[in-house]
Amino acid sequence: MPQKYGSLKGLTDLINMSKGVATLIILFFWLCVFCSLYSYFLYPLLLLIGVKKYAKASVITNPRTDHLLNYSLIVTAYNEAQRIEEKIINLLALEFDPARLELIIASDCSDDGTDALVASFSDRGIVLVRAPQRLGKENAQWSAIQRATGDVLVFSDVATLMQVDAIEKLDRHFQRGDVGAVSSEDRFVGTQGAVAGEGFYVRYEMWLRRQESRLGGLVGLSGSFFAARRDLCRQWDIHSPSDFNTALNCARAGLQSISAPDVLGFYADLKDPSKEYARKVRTVLRGMTGLSRHPEVLNVSRFGFYAVQVFSHKLMRWAVPWFLLALLLVSASLAGVGGFYRLALIGQILFYATAGLAHLSERMRALAPIRLIYFFVQVNLALMDSALKFFSGTRMTTWKPSAR
Repeated sequence: MPQKYGSLKGLTDLINMSKGVATLIILFFWLCVFCSLYSYFLYPLLLLIGVKKYAKASVITNPRTDHLLNYSLIVTAYNEAQRIEEKIINLLALEFDPARLELIIASDCSDDGTDALVASFSDRGIVLVRAPQRLGKENAQWSAIQRATGDVLVFSDVATLMQVDAIEKLDRHFQRGDVGAVSSEDRFVGTQGAVAGEGFYVRYEMWLRRQESRLGGLVGLSGSFFAARRDLCRQWDIHSPSDFNTALNCARAGLQSISAPDVLGFYADLKDPSKEYARKVRTVLRGMTGLSRHPEVLNVSRFGFYAVQVFSHKLMRWAVPWFLLALLLVSASLAGVGGFYRLALIGQILFYATAGLAHLSERMRALAPIRLIYFFVQVNLALMDSALKFFSGTRMTTWKPSAR
């Protein structure tokens, strides 16, 4: 009898243990669902609630009427002989008081004749600053910052074209005394000259920026066209992306970094679409490097809600592909538990299969819902690739702009 009782007890313990393990796996399934959805869906809801309760004014609160601000526009270039002239013509067309606007081309040790082309415009006010060493975009920018004289520094890339009243519009935003940096909004121009890039994802990202502008500030500026008060550029980390570092400097100083829907940067689509993936990996890898160099930005007691924004928009977004992978695996392990988990597994398989077929078929990618699925999967593959490179020790320092 004692032996039989012991056997029954062992069986009961095993059953209870199995139930406990199943419960843990189910809890892990829902944790993966929550973490996969958080950055894209739950964080925006958090922003909406925050904006409704705590949004900062979007109008001029402390106008600077005591003196006019001067601007230094810094364009970073590396081997841009093929298109630097178009960019310079764009700069010279800007409608702003020339006595208040300084135009600088920062060459990252170009060796293809770019510097000579820039120097030929010296009689029209274009200043060439050549970095002493080729150490990357931020180092070239730093060389120009030390030469610049403006109260506000505007940073742009060669591939970015600006509207003629861009500086005038920036100037209006800097009339707000609490604004430290202003980011442009992105517009892409297709091969036929029409403005593209108005898809759901781009609109979604621009909407997120506007909400963040009204709370803790942007977690990252548009790297190819943004402006910041000169004082915020004194702490310049040449190994960290300038768009992230400047936004961080704003938060440190208690100033706002905002997105300006009326300040636009126009870019041509990449000539080779296959290079878009490599551009995404490069951009994310630089972002990971920047955050790893400044982890203090995640300190809520020091940065308040801005730290929550960085965690939600950056860290949680970068982690999405890993949560999705875990969700797929745990769904497979639960497929035999119930119909719901079986459907969850089938849904995920169909989702990824659709992206795979879209990769092979341009006709499928022409359909908006399928294009969105394909883009989402491509972005998350790039995020996963970036993380693997980052943790293996790969870093991006020097740069070569994408051909457009």
